[in-house]
Amino acid sequence: MKKNAFTILILTAAACRAADIPALNAKPGLWEVTTVTERSGALPIPADTLAKMPPEQRARIEAQFKSKSTPQTSTKQSCFTEADVNKGFGWTNAEKSCKQTIVSATGSKQEVKWECEGAQKGNGSMKVEALDSSHVNAVIDIAMGSGDRVMNMHVTASAKWLSNSCGDVKPNSAK
Repeated sequence: MKKNAFTILILTAAACRAADIPALNAKPGLWEVTTVTERSGALPIPADTLAKMPPEQRARIEAQFKSKSTPQTSTKQSCFTEADVNKGFGWTNAEKSCKQTIVSATGSKQEVKWECEGAQKGNGSMKVEALDSSHVNAVIDIAMGSGDRVMNMHVTASAKWLSNSCGDVKPNSAK
């Protein structure tokens, strides 16, 4: 749960990139990304898995989950290479068990829905808009888990281009 929401966006929305989608109109280089993540619902760990945990570990995980139920804001610098931008602003196909549906895709707006049936069941949607080549906004809604153990996440991301050079920040594709 410590991952930055933009990283979650990249990994969860990974199934959302196909070769025939136009590249998002965004410059490569150093970006500042601010995310606001809101979470609700239950901890998406199956009840039988929780029951097998030592009481201290279970209490710690449940307390950590409850403490983050208020919106969390994070600002981070990310480096996107030309190849990252051409592949969909750094998204790669990391989750093979997700089925994607591309609702719409242009150089300025992309909307994708997905459903995952692997180890982490869930579904979600993502809308990304390049206001111009230096400003990108995204809204992501995710539901993870199954049965009565479903966690919902609503993430808004606002990214602004800072520089052609990433300096010491490693490219997202290198992580």
